[in-house]
Amino acid sequence: MNRPLTDDDAALLRRYRRGDAAAFAELYQRHRLGLFRFLLGLCGDHALAEEVFQDTWMSLIRSQSEQREAVQFKTWLYQIGRNRLIDHWRKQGRHQAGHAEYDEQQHAPHDPQPGPEQQLSLSRDQQRLQAALADLPDEQREVFLLRTHGDLELAEIAELTQIPAETVKSRLRYAMQKLRRLLADPAAEELSV
Repeated sequence: MNRPLTDDDAALLRRYRRGDAAAFAELYQRHRLGLFRFLLGLCGDHALAEEVFQDTWMSLIRSQSEQREAVQFKTWLYQIGRNRLIDHWRKQGRHQAGHAEYDEQQHAPHDPQPGPEQQLSLSRDQQRLQAALADLPDEQREVFLLRTHGDLELAEIAELTQIPAETVKSRLRYAMQKLRRLLADPAAEELSV
């Protein structure tokens, strides 16, 4: 049976714990962008997302436990990140998500720069998407971000969030419907110009 490439994440974690630093570097490279985008999308605060992102990796490093066999590494990693963010909210009192700018250069490989017109268009699209995401109820936004940035399956999201799979499916469907409606609204386009 062919297993997806990410199934060997658990093996990389075991190698890292036996002293192979390159194994951790590979794990980090595979999951850093999606995890950061997920956290930023949930909290809307770049500084908080960065803090929780770092804390998530430190928790993983310090942890002596292994993930359960039934759970993929990625699901476990996102669960750690989600728990760290919830812990922060509990300590500080929960804030509503704001419109954080995503620093692509800090979390992604460097790509050739697009031209000025393309940058302006991308910036407007990003602002509209951030505003639409912020308009989603928290539960829908979390499920949407886990699916899109985490690339998790519905069953994995259900396990991570500890809600029934049908509820995950409904929240994702409602989130997609609302995002389509918000992003297709011509009035929203006029407001961003």
